Amino acid sequence: QVQLVESGGGLVQPGGSLRLSCAPSGSIFSLYTMGWYRQAPGKQRELVARITIEGSTNYADSVKGRFTISRDNTKNTVSLQMNNLKPEDTSVYYCNAFLEVIGLGLPRDYWGQGTQVTVSA
Repeated sequence: QVQLVESGGGLVQPGGSLRLSCAPSGSIFSLYTMGWYRQAPGKQRELVARITIEGSTNYADSVKGRFTISRDNTKNTVSLQMNNLKPEDTSVYYCNAFLEVIGLGLPRDYWGQGTQVTVSA
């Protein structure tokens, strides 16, 4: 089985920074697009940022210029650097990876357990 292990959430004041990291564990054959989504109470899960294996990125309009997604293909990790955080960024952040497990055939989406980010004075 594959698990996505997230780290780096927490409480930060408005204008502060946090860095989220995610690393899949298990027998991975190929790792394709990775990304971060978030879901606030009473709202639908939304894309924050994602990055392809080639390094192409796209971001939600609300985080452009403040968040940066990156990946290390040698370690199969993805990170999200969040700067100038705002109260409206408060949410549970989920790591996502589209990957293929050894011996299981076609790739599919996997999700982390979520990490809480709270932006408050």
